[in-house]
Amino acid sequence: MTVASELIQFEKKTNKVAVLTLNNPPLNVTTLEATKQLRSILQEIEEDDEVRVVIITGAGEKAFCAGSDINEFPSVRDDVIEKKLRKENEAFNAIEALPKPVIAAINGVACGGGGEIALACDIRIIAETSHIGFPEVNLGVFPGSGGLFRLPQVVGEAKALELMYFGDLINAKEAYRIGLVNEVVPDDDVFDYALRLAERLAQKPKESLKAIKQGVKRSKRLSVSESTELTLELSDRVFKTRDCEEGVQAFFEKREPRFE
Repeated sequence: MTVASELIQFEKKTNKVAVLTLNNPPLNVTTLEATKQLRSILQEIEEDDEVRVVIITGAGEKAFCAGSDINEFPSVRDDVIEKKLRKENEAFNAIEALPKPVIAAINGVACGGGGEIALACDIRIIAETSHIGFPEVNLGVFPGSGGLFRLPQVVGEAKALELMYFGDLINAKEAYRIGLVNEVVPDDDVFDYALRLAERLAQKPKESLKAIKQGVKRSKRLSVSESTELTLELSDRVFKTRDCEEGVQAFFEKREPRFE
């Protein structure tokens, strides 16, 4: 099933994988309308039990997403927080908060808001000729839709400050070296590679994946003792599932588990 709008395309595949395409070529820049559509579709995906894993990619080959549509800046500068940034943060936060694995298939350039969308995803796969970066400083601003706090969490404070201070784009090889992306693949394989990962994840136990994501994301803001209690709470939940029972039984029977 494919649901298309002017700026977002949402395709639900039969293998429990959904593909969300930023559909504003050639650069797939984010607009106020695109942000609104993104938030709406993410809400739909969150409520859809048939979807286990989500891939986010960009239409065409030139860009995953080249950031915000600068042509909209004059119309929002009088109240940029409420007209633009708060809505972008809500949409990008929804990617991170989605209780399902999200994979970014980065084709072409990912900069500014595009880089922030990628950071909100759980796994990032990048094409070998792609570039990624956070050039907002060159416009007299800074990454205001999640990059400021997510980038240090991914690559460390020193490297994050360097990337945001200078605003330079880096190539795929460097992005992999600093841990910004999980894998570099040939340009013509980036989506298929992400799809293969998504299909593997879709076969894993749903509640375990949900608990892993929730535990990792929430623990960043908790103390060790609080993180321990969260781990115990999540463990209590997953140990009561049928998938846990099936996994243990399959182990003793020396066969592949058949999760729900």
